[in-house]
Amino acid sequence: MNARNWGSSRWPPALARKSSTASRSTWLAAEIARTTIWIGDIQWGLKHALYARPEPVPRKLDQIECRDAVLTPRPDGSFGEAHWPRVDFIIGNPPFLGDRRMIAGLGEDYVTSLREIYADRLPGRSDLVCYWFVKAAECIQGATSVRAGLVATNSISGGNNLPTLRFVTTRATIFEAWNDEPWIIEGAAVRVALVCFTNHDSNETLRLNGSTVETIGVDLTEANEAGIARALAENRNVSFIGTQKNGPFDVPGDLARSWLKMPVNPNGKSNTEVVRPWTNGSGIVRRNEDRWVIDFGAEMSETEASLFEAPFGHVAKFVKPTRLQLRRQWHRTKWWLHGDPRPALRRSLQHLARYVATPRVSKHRVFVWAHPIICLDSAAVAIARDDDTTFGILHSRHEAWSLRLGTWLGVGNDPRYTPTTTFETFPFPESLSPNIPAPAYAADPRAIRIATAAKKLDGLRRIWLNPPDLVRIEPEVAPGYPDRTLPKDADAAKKLKVRTLTNLYNQRPQWLADVHEALDRAVAAAYGWPEDISTDEALEKLLALNLARRTRQEKRS
Repeated sequence: MNARNWGSSRWPPALARKSSTASRSTWLAAEIARTTIWIGDIQWGLKHALYARPEPVPRKLDQIECRDAVLTPRPDGSFGEAHWPRVDFIIGNPPFLGDRRMIAGLGEDYVTSLREIYADRLPGRSDLVCYWFVKAAECIQGATSVRAGLVATNSISGGNNLPTLRFVTTRATIFEAWNDEPWIIEGAAVRVALVCFTNHDSNETLRLNGSTVETIGVDLTEANEAGIARALAENRNVSFIGTQKNGPFDVPGDLARSWLKMPVNPNGKSNTEVVRPWTNGSGIVRRNEDRWVIDFGAEMSETEASLFEAPFGHVAKFVKPTRLQLRRQWHRTKWWLHGDPRPALRRSLQHLARYVATPRVSKHRVFVWAHPIICLDSAAVAIARDDDTTFGILHSRHEAWSLRLGTWLGVGNDPRYTPTTTFETFPFPESLSPNIPAPAYAADPRAIRIATAAKKLDGLRRIWLNPPDLVRIEPEVAPGYPDRTLPKDADAAKKLKVRTLTNLYNQRPQWLADVHEALDRAVAAAYGWPEDISTDEALEKLLALNLARRTRQEKRS
């Protein structure tokens, strides 16, 4: 049997050379891969009566090598693309390493070379495992291999990794796949996809998750490329990932409030301009932890920032030392600003009384209203709309859409929300889309019905989260901030700890189910569908609507 197992050596030799232990472990991995192939070959032969008494000494398997599978080091220290020899099968478990962790794990020179060499085939933000899929697909297209079977995290079929399987399907046919399987290794639990592909002329029976299907799409569902939802122009510049601090800009509530109460600074301005409440994905679905952040915006100069004396002094003392040695020039030279301050997000929120926020990863896809002064972390997504109609649509059919089109992450296999693949692809009801100002449809009976149901959902949830008999409302120490919601006493504080959105949706009491049903019926009617339409049928209609609008959009352009 002639096979290539590239999953046997988890890291490139450039990394393995850092220690003898790493070198021994990669060599051992290759030996284990050979042994596994030998055992499998013997077992298969016995099962199919090819061997009566197999020889104890296995055949040589030089095709399994202990070396870098995607790049080849050159004598001058640079890298070239690795060559894969002719083999019948390519099998393996390539390394799981997200794009944001590649530089820390593999080194900047290696990752820069990797992305440059494969730039014509993969976007720069692809996970490491994607490069194995590209190489395998090219081998099949070039007839230097017949079949490939690779393991990847289940995120291979969505988000930034989706172009990978699109590349594969232009050069090969996915004939068998499992799109979401549990995988436990070294105590870490992840969810994986198993993808097998071969040449287009193979006439294989297609199987998805163990069942025979007509097609297997690039998103590892029973769909073809024409049935994949794409971004719609009407949804652009509305949904944004929150800011990324890249440094200890956080301060506790007591310290932040002491700054808010200080006299104005030498520039005549209060610290309220640069000290803001902060929340992330966990803060949305759990209790408010009273976390604050120093935020000098996206463009403030060091000189201007220094005039806010106390906050700037804190950043100079605690943030600056952590930023001066970082790789990105922005992080080093703009150390008093957040690592990614999201200027487009800030501009979109300037004139809003509130905005919609949702965690990027959470067990339940929930949306909440956020005060515009709250600084949202990169673990959450902001949607720059402040009308109840949009809020209601998001918490109805869009919720199901985002669960179907999003990727999944972590031990709990929680859904991940992205501005591009889940928000920008979603077709809102006609004339209620995000490119239309809310006042333009304020008198629309459809919008009014949705808004009424949305207000009821939001109001009931707020009372459940903060029952009036358990909390007291106090104004913040400075104007322009949301009021504080505090427990009345220690006993109330204990009871409030378990009142979170996660727990509410875990329990899903009857009143919550009823108000969601009313909202679903209102939104279904806005599309012109039967109000009792099933979720699966609604999703089919949403996909058809996305495709129709995309076609119309392409004709206009």
